[in-house]
Order: sequence, then C-alpha cells, then structure tokens
Amino acid sequence: MNAEESAGPVAAQRPTRLSTALIQVTPGRWLGLMLLALHAAVVVDADSVVTRAFLLAHYGLFLLWQPLIRSETRIEPRLALPVFAMAALLVLVDSTWVMALWLSILAGLVGAAAAGQTERGPRLAYLLALTYLLALLLAWVLPQTLGDRALSDALGTSVRYGLPLLPLVIVFLPASRQRAQSSTLDFIYGLMLSLLVIVLALGVFAVVAISRASYAWALMQTLLGMAALLLALSLLWNPRAGFAGLGQVTSRYLLSVGLPFEAWARRLATLAERERDPESFVRDALADLRELPWIRGGRWQAARGEGRFGEAAAHETTHQFHGLALTWQSARTLTPALALHVRLLSQLLGYFYAAKVREQTLREQAYSQAIHDTGARLTHDVKNILQSMKTLLAAVDVSTPEDSERLLALMKRQLPQLASRLSQTVDKLKQPAEMDGEKIAARDWWAALRTRYEHDDVRFLAEEEPDDTALPKDLFDSVADNLLANALRKRQSEPGVAVEARLMLRPLPSLTVTDSGSAAPEHVARNLFQSPVASASGLGVGLYQAARQAARVGYGLALPVNVAGQVRFTLAARGSPQDMPGERTG
Repeated sequence: MNAEESAGPVAAQRPTRLSTALIQVTPGRWLGLMLLALHAAVVVDADSVVTRAFLLAHYGLFLLWQPLIRSETRIEPRLALPVFAMAALLVLVDSTWVMALWLSILAGLVGAAAAGQTERGPRLAYLLALTYLLALLLAWVLPQTLGDRALSDALGTSVRYGLPLLPLVIVFLPASRQRAQSSTLDFIYGLMLSLLVIVLALGVFAVVAISRASYAWALMQTLLGMAALLLALSLLWNPRAGFAGLGQVTSRYLLSVGLPFEAWARRLATLAERERDPESFVRDALADLRELPWIRGGRWQAARGEGRFGEAAAHETTHQFHGLALTWQSARTLTPALALHVRLLSQLLGYFYAAKVREQTLREQAYSQAIHDTGARLTHDVKNILQSMKTLLAAVDVSTPEDSERLLALMKRQLPQLASRLSQTVDKLKQPAEMDGEKIAARDWWAALRTRYEHDDVRFLAEEEPDDTALPKDLFDSVADNLLANALRKRQSEPGVAVEARLMLRPLPSLTVTDSGSAAPEHVARNLFQSPVASASGLGVGLYQAARQAARVGYGLALPVNVAGQVRFTLAARGSPQDMPGERTG
C-alpha cells in the first residue's frame, strides 16, 4: 500500500470527526460566538468587505444555533430559499433599518428560547444574550437609524468594549450549566417580544420625527407610553372589578369562533338517541356541519363504511379517534383556533361513534346469546328424550318371550309420550317465545313423569294426592328430566345410589330431587346456576339454562343440601318453603 492509498481513509474520516466535534458544541457556545461576530460586524469600524465577512460568519453561526429546525432535519428547497434570501438581505444591503429588523427578530427568538428553558444555566445564557441584543439596538443601531451619530464618548466606549463581555460570559459558561437546548419554543412569546421591540423602535422614530426631541428623551417617552399601555392591558386582561375581562372574552371567542358548539352538541346527542346504526349516525351528524363557512366538505372512513360530505377543497386536516377517520377540507388553511375546533369535533364524534359501535355489538351478542340459550335448552330436551329411548331399547334387549305382553304394554305407554315430547321440542324451535306458556294439571304431569321413569328405580313421593293445580309444563319437564338424568348418570359411576322425586303443591308448588351419591364440588356448586360449568357428559349448561327458565316464570332452582349421601335440588315457586314435613309414598 502506497502513501496515497493510506491517506484515502484518513481523509475520508476527517469530515466525520469534524461533524462529531460540531455536534458536541453546546448551543450556548454557538450563541456567544454568533453575538461576537455580530458585534464585530456592527460596532467595529472596518472596510465593507470585512464587515460583510463578519456578517456572513454571524449568519452561519446563527444557522448552527437556531432553535427553529432540528439539526438532523433535511432542509427542503422551499425552506432553504427564505434562509438564503435573509442572508443576502443582511449581507448585501447596507442599511441600519435592516439591521434593526434583524436584531428585533433575534431578540424574539432568544426570548422564546429562554421561555422554554427549565434549567438555570441555559436560561442565564439566553437572558444575557437578550440583554446584549436590546442594548446593541437601543444604544448603537437605533441612534444611527435616526441620524444621531454624535454619540457620547462614554456611551460609545461602553458599547464597543463593554457589551462584548456579555457574549464572552456566554461562551465561557461551564458546559455542564448549558447541557442541552430545550426542544420547545414558545412561538407566541417570541412573536410578542419581537413586535414589542419593533413597536419601540418605530415609536422612538415617530416621537423624534414629530417633536424633534432628542433620542434619549424620545426613548424615555416611548418606554413610559408602552409601560402604561401594557399596565392597562394587564388590568383589562384579568380585572378584579367583577367582570370577565379580556382574557376570558378571548378564550370564549376562541372556543366558539365560527361554531355554536353547544347547539351542535345537543343535536348530536339527540341524533345519537334516534339513530342506532353507527355509520348512518356519522353520515347524518356530518350533514349538519356542511353549513359552516370555514368547512367546505370532507370524507370519513370507518371499519364498516365510508362516505363524503360537502364539496372538495384544497386544504385538508385529518384526525382519527376510536376507529373513525375524519378528513376536513377547507378553502384556506385553518387558524390554530379553528384547528382546535376541528380536533374537538372529531374527538366528540369519535366518542359517539365508538358508543354506537359498542351498542350494536351488545345487540348482536344479545341476539347470539338468545339463539344459544334456545339451542342449549332444546339440545337438553332432545338428549333427555334420547335417554328415554335408550332405556326402552335396553328393556327390549333384556326381555324374554314371556315378557312380550308386558313389553308391548310398556311400548304403548312410552312411545306416544316420547313422540309427544319430540313434537313439543320441534314446536319450541319454531316458536321459542311461547315455550314457557303451556300449563298442565299437576295430576297429569305427575302421572306422566312416573310413567317415564318407572323402570329406573326412582322413588316418587308426594305430600298429598296431586290435583288440578296448574304447573308450567315445559319448566317442570325440563327441570325434572335434567335432575333425574343427572342422578341416574351418577348411579352408573356410583352403584347403589338412591334417587327420589318429591312433589308438593301446598302452599306453593315445588319439586325436589334427592340422591344419596357424592356431593358436588364446592366450585361447581357455587357456579351451578350462575354460569355454564365444565361437564364431561354434556354441554355443562343444562342446570344453568333451567335456572334461567325458572326465573322467567316466577320459580327458583336451588341446591339447598349438598353433602355426601344427600344431594338435594329444589324447584319452587317464589315464596314457597324448600322442605315440607310429612310426605307419603306416591
């Protein structure tokens, strides 16, 4: 490798090292160097070429310090044009009025940056810079603008050799006291400060031009007038005489400019009560906004629809809240107050839209739940019918020729009942709303139940002979079949389990099913009638659905006793006792 090849990587690393070194320079150092270059260009008597060179250096240091654009941001051509135009105006135009305007702009930027500082070190640097700029403007540039070049020797010496001490202090401030530049810039504060400085300069010029007073007296008069004006504005802004003041009036205007917000909010609430579909609600709500003079139209987009309103325009503002994207179009760029209004409107409309979506989701879930409830109840009915058919088939399998007459009599009793129950199940599927309305006499229902389970070794008990007391047929059929089927299924895993059913009609109807098997686990018993539970032999929703069905017709299903050897379920009308003494064998 020769010397030229080895020098290539070193030369390539130099820009990187230089950029790293520049990044490590604190903003306060750039600010102090910028002010020193400005002082050399404005105060030092030198050739015009030297002065322009210092002005160019000052502007370059300003670009390194400026708080408007982040240093890593790529500058677009449309943004670079004003930058070069300002540099050309400052360097090429030899005018004290241009310099006064530039000092006013710098004072506003430095004041805005100082307002955004929270640490003492950086704030001190910006306050010193602001003091330097105001002193340079009032003690050197502004008198020359008015043609008063005969400055006193003491004032000239102080400006030449005293003012540079402020930038030097900024440059030599410890780096730890100016660690980082604030990422926020108080634009309003900076704009107001620049305008105040400009008004001060123009006020001094007006006083000198009209009254032919000296510069010092004109400056004093202007400062006193501005102080009185600011004092009056502060009193009017937040008065203590019992009225609102300019502050609240301005805030009220900014919050209601161009839009009767409360009236529109009331219309929106009324529309939300009337319209159920979320997309139709958004479409109708946006139709009310087309009459606003500062909104020409726009478009909206949601998960299940989209649309447009009004007319197309050049300027767009887009907001998205809760799944609703809104694009507002206006003929001109919206002011900050109107942009705030658009954001509030979008957020309010997004909240209402999300509420309508949740409402529709709840309706769909309720519809699906109703379908599930109906299907689960009918599934258990079919399963119980199937269990009865399996019992008949088992009786046929174990029968002998001598049992033919008894088996035929059993078939004649059971098959019509099974056919009737299956028909009723199909009718429930066709008309689920009427599935709880049919009544049956207690005598007939009790006889049919005993007939269905006469070969299952179930003990049937009754307090007295059942009479014509009306019972809800579907409820008692569903609950009795579920409870007896569960007890008989427990007998298969626990041989010898005794099962009994007891009907009581006084003072209010109730049905009790008891088995002598093991108790239900605590977590199962606790949630048995509150929610579906895990089941190895079914859907786990039989008793849950039965409890909900009982509640709809004024009954309650409970598990009053749950101990090993005695597990008792009770279906009872509201207000009836759970246990009644003195039963007899039915």
